[in-house]
Amino acid sequence: MARVPAKLPAIVKYVFPNYVWNINTSKKYIYLTFDDGPTPKITPWVLDQLQTYNAKATFFCIGNNVEKHPEIFNQILNQGHTVGNHTYNHLKGWKTTPDYYLQNVIKASKVIPSKLFRPPYGQITRKQANLIIEKGYEIIMWSVISIDWDKSLKEEACLNNVVKNTKEGSIIVFHDSIKAAKNMQYTLPKVLEYYSKKGYQFKSL
Repeated sequence: MARVPAKLPAIVKYVFPNYVWNINTSKKYIYLTFDDGPTPKITPWVLDQLQTYNAKATFFCIGNNVEKHPEIFNQILNQGHTVGNHTYNHLKGWKTTPDYYLQNVIKASKVIPSKLFRPPYGQITRKQANLIIEKGYEIIMWSVISIDWDKSLKEEACLNNVVKNTKEGSIIVFHDSIKAAKNMQYTLPKVLEYYSKKGYQFKSL
């Protein structure tokens, strides 16, 4: 299987203009996002790292995980971070009917009070997207992806995926999941330190 490119190909933004791929700004702002949590031990670890650098982030949570771990979800909110909807069951959009997909998003919305949405795997059909946008959601994609979930990817390569491609307004994807933990826990502290020293601020969406 071909690996997802760490840097978003420029043409994609023009093909799908209704999605948010980055934030247009000349300020030294970076937007960290974390998908698939909340996850015991891992999400609290991420929160500690962010707090060390006074960084804010956006967590795209799975509804089922929120119901299992409400105390961690509340910790995210209490520390001033933003949350987003990542469906209730981490659905693959290309293998799901539009109506079922929408109902799964609505189910997640019962426990995730947000109109930000990110499709799991980045997979979403135009019909699914239109239904979600009609419900008032903003579809958030990314401009840089760490590929932290790929266990065949070495830790240093994960770090390079971020550092070589990040600039003002970048939306960066990490995962606060068990699968991604090794690469993410190596990369995140180094990214926070590197860009903080360069005068960047980490903002939530």
